[in-house]
Amino acid sequence: MTIRLYCFGESGNAYKAALALELSGLAWEPVFVDFFGGEARSPEFRARNVMGEVPVLVDGDTTLTQSGVMQMYVTEKTGKFGGKTPEEGREVLRWMFWDNHKLSSQAGVARFLMNFLPEEKRSAEVIAYIQGRLKGAYATLDAHLAGRDWIVGDAPTNADLSCCGYLFYPEPFGFERGDWANIDRWLGNIEGLPGWKHPYELMPGNPSDRQ
Repeated sequence: MTIRLYCFGESGNAYKAALALELSGLAWEPVFVDFFGGEARSPEFRARNVMGEVPVLVDGDTTLTQSGVMQMYVTEKTGKFGGKTPEEGREVLRWMFWDNHKLSSQAGVARFLMNFLPEEKRSAEVIAYIQGRLKGAYATLDAHLAGRDWIVGDAPTNADLSCCGYLFYPEPFGFERGDWANIDRWLGNIEGLPGWKHPYELMPGNPSDRQ
């Protein structure tokens, strides 16, 4: 049975799940959600996910929400991306939780405010504050990656697939890849994985569709 991932291309959190599915070799297909048209807030969608959020993964009778849970589900089905030992597994989770709190959450808000919110509603002060917090997160990740190919162990894990979620997007949100040598090298490692695809190639939906 083919796994369905309800998603849209602009969503960094959906990308985390889509990339895990794609690199795992599982059979899956993206199902476009018109997020900007309000579909995720519709009663029909909320019947699938009461949180009104994307992504949603459906595999037969199993329905999952939250990208990290989906990544763990891929690991359960394939044995991939979870770390090679219990110690590595805990470290993978530590970085996934860190990403969701310190990196992706901030990057997602900054990117939305700077690119998808009407200009008259954008707050320069709020954006500057978030970008300041993001610089601290970039510094933490960049320092950790010094001398490392991957965040945990010697192979890609869900920690990598989570932390990279927003960093491949072209829209400006305060991340300049060239400013962070270790992050830049690490993103290159991810791009070199067999089957890697850019989020706008992996999932339907692109800002140009709404222009």
